[in-house]
Amino acid sequence: MFSVEVRDRIMIGHSLPDPFFGPAQNMHGATFVVDVAFFRETLTKQNVVVDIGAALDVLNKTLKPLNYQNLDVLPQFAGVLTTTEFLCKYVFDAMAAAAKSGALGQDGAGLARIRVTLHETDLARATYEGTLACAGPPSPSPATSTCRRAATPMTGGCWRNGATWASRRSTSPCR
Repeated sequence: MFSVEVRDRIMIGHSLPDPFFGPAQNMHGATFVVDVAFFRETLTKQNVVVDIGAALDVLNKTLKPLNYQNLDVLPQFAGVLTTTEFLCKYVFDAMAAAAKSGALGQDGAGLARIRVTLHETDLARATYEGTLACAGPPSPSPATSTCRRAATPMTGGCWRNGATWASRRSTSPCR
């Protein structure tokens, strides 16, 4: 599996109003280094995974509305605990939508999966990784499918320092 990873950073303010979070219930700031890795089974005809410039641009556009903002007052996060894990999934969803919409160029259509990692410090990070639906129409039979991931369930999960934090499963649309 080939991969390319791009990086950006954001500075945010937020609170996590739940006793579980102890002192982080109060307003505090965080500076995140954000890594997004794109994976594909084979290289494009240009021998790349994805256009790095397009990937950097999409990541920047995804993070820009959050940078230097208090996440507690942004409408898209109303009533949500904006944990590092949650923000990983938020960035993943934006990057997956960009791949499907063509914002990553034609290369985006052939991506197998995306991994988003937010580094809180050099000691703590969270990750969300998910499989993307394969390009092209689904095959009615796994035996005749042109999608190599046809019989593989899509999985995504959020890991914190290597330990499984949460996961979800759904059936691949390529069956």
